[in-house]
Amino acid sequence: MSDTAPLSVGADLAARVERWAQHRPDAPAVAFEGVEHTYREFADQIAETAAWLAASGIGDGDRVAWLGPNRPAALRLMLGCSWLGAVYLPLNSRLVPPEHQWILDHAEPRLLTVDSAFADHAARIGARCDVHVMADEPRVGKPDSSAGQAAAAGAPPRVGTPEHPVLLAYTSGTTGHPKGAVLDQAAMAANAVNATHAHDLTSTDRVLTTIPLFHVGGLNIQSLPALLGGAAVRLQRAFDAGQFLDDVEEWQPTWTVLVPAALAAVSAHPRFSEADLSSLRGIMTGSSPVPAAVTRPYFDRGLPVGQIYGSTETAPIAVHLRCDEAAGHPGSCGKPSTMCEVRIVTDAGTDAEPGEHGELWVRGPSVLREYWRDAEATAEALRDGWFRTGDVGHADGDGWIFIDDRRTDMIISGGENIYPAELEEVLARSDLVAEATVVGLPDQRWGEVPVIVAVPASGAVGAPDADADADGDTAAQLLRLFDGRLARFKHPKAVFWADQLPRTALGKVRKHEVRAMLTENNGVHRAQ
Repeated sequence: MSDTAPLSVGADLAARVERWAQHRPDAPAVAFEGVEHTYREFADQIAETAAWLAASGIGDGDRVAWLGPNRPAALRLMLGCSWLGAVYLPLNSRLVPPEHQWILDHAEPRLLTVDSAFADHAARIGARCDVHVMADEPRVGKPDSSAGQAAAAGAPPRVGTPEHPVLLAYTSGTTGHPKGAVLDQAAMAANAVNATHAHDLTSTDRVLTTIPLFHVGGLNIQSLPALLGGAAVRLQRAFDAGQFLDDVEEWQPTWTVLVPAALAAVSAHPRFSEADLSSLRGIMTGSSPVPAAVTRPYFDRGLPVGQIYGSTETAPIAVHLRCDEAAGHPGSCGKPSTMCEVRIVTDAGTDAEPGEHGELWVRGPSVLREYWRDAEATAEALRDGWFRTGDVGHADGDGWIFIDDRRTDMIISGGENIYPAELEEVLARSDLVAEATVVGLPDQRWGEVPVIVAVPASGAVGAPDADADADGDTAAQLLRLFDGRLARFKHPKAVFWADQLPRTALGKVRKHEVRAMLTENNGVHRAQ
């Protein structure tokens, strides 16, 4: 793009970045591993990427897949797709080739772009489309030589509109194959409005992104909203607690997002207490229930931790707890976001009263339009424009929302509903376990009962060859934690030890896999 670009730059997401390049061409846009690009440079790179995609045959509605770590190329591809009216398909880099092959067969992208580190992996996928290995991010110069060559012929026509689908994000799911949530450009823009209110984002903010960009959490909670708002974004290739502390001290971001597992890792780092975190206005978290024990070290340092609630299908911000509200509302995920309506619906189909539990439904322009090629799942999830989240929660008398648990994770024991998150909050306070989860186990008398599956803390018993008496004593201590804290029917009935808990890339425990471990007696052993 030249400095004489027309004032009307289009209605696609890339055009919003171009507008900032016109207003603040020399302001920092994207930083990565020691190289920082201004808005003028980043807008030029997006134009080059769009030109290269067009030269590669990508057009209106075509899917473009990306496989790689966090790096600017992922952002350029997504925004280049928005320019052309194409659909960006980020792949979870932690999946194995057969899982990627299923997604690619289902989505049928026209092009698969991969980071050079994934070239061999891509070859094993057997993709039925063109594959392009993206060059490493340069220290200087153009982002990709092929993109620069294509751009020499001029920028392609802008096709993208707010109504164009732009993101096809496959959810991990709890059973069966993942579903592809389709979000249009208007949904991404509406989510950016939600993010702006959640953070008070301005063009002077600096966002440190550690969450994978292949998740809407990494892409849409702060990163894309920051770029649409003229702020700066620094990408961390992959999360590392020590590197995070280094980046905060060196780059001085004002905002970041850390999932609960990452919050715990950072606060447990030996340098946490001495690290200079003063540049941060706050930290956002979410993706799973957030135990108070995880956020307390930050509040103790005067650093507030807010919350985001939502899902891939809501782009993801549906409810948020601003950092200036967080201390006064522990346990809450906040109130409905600016562009969202939220209902809490009882099993009878009525709106829940304060304190009454029900399923959260979300409606607004940031909600998915459909699941890709899955009319049945779409019809099940969307009711008159309302997205049924599958999460159970309640609101207090002032409208503050609390998430109790996933409906699919709820345990029904003797006719009583038990929400594992309530039990996991108690376990999070214990020094006996490094991590723990609670799932339901079939029981002849009660239907199912809650049990603990835990990884013992370093130095604690719980290994398969541990002394049986000591092993049982540790389990008994865990079970006693619930005395006087929760009703007796909620108490776990057994403890199972594991070497690790299966998790998603965002740190959520894959409870269906934990249940399978118990059923198959694989990777766990019951405390004596």
